Amino acid sequence: MNWDQEIDATGLLCPLPVLKARKRLAGMAPGAVLRLVSTDPAAVVDVPHFCAQSGHELVSTSSEGAAQVYLIRRT
Repeated sequence: MNWDQEIDATGLLCPLPVLKARKRLAGMAPGAVLRLVSTDPAAVVDVPHFCAQSGHELVSTSSEGAAQVYLIRRT
């Protein structure tokens, strides 16, 4: 799937990956997709929770080596 913007949050710990995603999504158009790459072990809980609370769609979650990759569609 294609995405519109990307955040490389590798090496950052909770809550920074979610905070960076929130800030970036706020500036994106509705329907745009953000790709978030994180190595934070807490992100597997934090990112889905953030999407559920904020109303954004968590399109997919996958792994790339030690990193988790999240595609989030702005609503």
